Amino acid sequence: MNRTAACALVLSLLVPCVVLAQATAPTQRIRGDVVSVDGLNLQVKERSGELLSIKLAENYVVTAVAKVGIEAITPNAFVGAASMPQSDGTQSALEVLVFPESGRGSNEGHYAWDLQPGSMMTNATVAEVVPVGPARRMTLRYKDGEKVVVVPPNAPIVTFEPGDRAMLKSGAHVLLTAARQADGSLTAGRVAVGKDGLVPPM
Repeated sequence: MNRTAACALVLSLLVPCVVLAQATAPTQRIRGDVVSVDGLNLQVKERSGELLSIKLAENYVVTAVAKVGIEAITPNAFVGAASMPQSDGTQSALEVLVFPESGRGSNEGHYAWDLQPGSMMTNATVAEVVPVGPARRMTLRYKDGEKVVVVPPNAPIVTFEPGDRAMLKSGAHVLLTAARQADGSLTAGRVAVGKDGLVPPM
């Protein structure tokens, strides 16, 4: 085998490995306040107090997180509910995100979430919603099952709206998922920013 052919073989073997490594890069969910934005360099003070530097993609997108009323939770809406398990088998919502129609199906299922110790996330379609005093009792159905989530009156309810990069400024409250690169640096292609001073509750 000549040298050119050998190099081509090595490259053909390495490329899938590089793609796999990129696809499986560990991620970190970051909740905090913007300290500074300098071009594509974002500094965020995480809720733990840690100062994090994130490199934004050139085509990064800003999504606004806006407050909505409990009336936004309707049958057939697709929602994401962070919750805590209750002794009766139901979940008590910590917050509810009502997805715009374009987000239907996003991360569907029921799984552990890091909003607080022991919390869960259910992304699912509202099969039924019933008033229980000032609260709401939602039956959420996803591809592998269903959960009953009770939304107390003090649980924040939000939705996503198109945002603008101008929203990403010092003091803004943000939520983002960053990928940790091999050198330890953090990168991100999307940032959710609370609209009108809202702290993203997810």
